[in-house]
Amino acid sequence: MSEPQPRESFYGSPLPLAEGERVVHHIRPDARVYLRAALVLAVVFGTLAGGALLALGNPTPWVGPVAALAAIAVRAIWLRSEALAAEWRLTDRRLLGPGGQSIALSAIAAVRPVFGDLVVITRAGDKHLLKYLADGPATRAAIEKAAGVAR
Repeated sequence: MSEPQPRESFYGSPLPLAEGERVVHHIRPDARVYLRAALVLAVVFGTLAGGALLALGNPTPWVGPVAALAAIAVRAIWLRSEALAAEWRLTDRRLLGPGGQSIALSAIAAVRPVFGDLVVITRAGDKHLLKYLADGPATRAAIEKAAGVAR
């Protein structure tokens, strides 16, 4: 039998650095933050599902939260490898992201927090989401400092 082939990443290979460019900061998703986000989703949607079943007069409203928990757990397990593979690299010239994303530091207009994640907004209005960060405020400060962006 042949050995199993390694799974290809949805994001492909990271962009190569330009000559003389150096990485200042690696931005990797955190598995604990990913799990916490999945649990929050399960609680929110479980509460909504149970409430909807109660409002409809269903005699077994507990099924809603159980089903929501199961669905979110399957989703979290299924997407975990891709979600945690989305690495960003902050260089002295650019912010390099998954899927070939490249943002020149001079093009960054703002970095905004959104529920613990960060949205990098360019001067052209493009938005790039950095998800599941262990330390969002420190990452935000590093990007803003490198890009020369004031809060």
